[in-house]
Amino acid sequence: MRDALGWRKKFGVLAPSTNTIVEPDFHAMAVPGVTSHMSRIHIRDQDLSSDEKMESLLQQVRDEIFFAIDRVMTAGIDYLVMGISAESIWQGMEGNNAFISRIEDRAGVRVASSGSAWQAVLAAFKVKKIAVITPYQPVGDDKVRRFFGDIGVEVVRLKGLRCPTAISIAEVSEDTLRQHLQELDGDDIDAIAQMGTNLSMLQLADEAERWLGKPVIAVNAATWWYALRQNDIQDRVYGCGRLLREF
Repeated sequence: MRDALGWRKKFGVLAPSTNTIVEPDFHAMAVPGVTSHMSRIHIRDQDLSSDEKMESLLQQVRDEIFFAIDRVMTAGIDYLVMGISAESIWQGMEGNNAFISRIEDRAGVRVASSGSAWQAVLAAFKVKKIAVITPYQPVGDDKVRRFFGDIGVEVVRLKGLRCPTAISIAEVSEDTLRQHLQELDGDDIDAIAQMGTNLSMLQLADEAERWLGKPVIAVNAATWWYALRQNDIQDRVYGCGRLLREF
């Protein structure tokens, strides 16, 4: 027998307890028969005001993530989706693969990480040069450059917002993001990528693609698209960018 609402798939979503954006974003991209079920990774100290504090927050994720997996798997989950982007890209593509192996070994189901999603997404768009916007401190931005380099994509420009706390990431305004997108654009890039699952850019990315004339990819759209396609779910979703509409 199948779940009354998740009759195609039940996705478990792992996200920091401070994250208020990824859950509504995933619900906004919902397709019939696929349900998403949040499990929160307990963040006790949300300070992100320095490189050291950002490293400390990610260590909290590593310490707590298995508890979040164990809780959500009690719902009979078919597949896991990572609602955090930094951890899977932190040690490059090799680190992403090791991260996936740890999660899959614990959960017993496959997992979508942002690292795997970005590789598939940028291959689908056939882009080699990008600009990136992140909420991170400099240490995080360095990790972003390394990761994209690992998958053969050059980061031509990057804007790090240096958000001081995990919650403050969700408080960055659309006007601020719009201004930064315009500053990042140029004839020397093929697309703009956004990192940080608690940074709200799903609908703005869809809008920005029309006035910039190139892909603008929000990380939550990238990860959700990857999760759907990895499960042979080909439904198109509108209002969330070209990726979910065309690929």
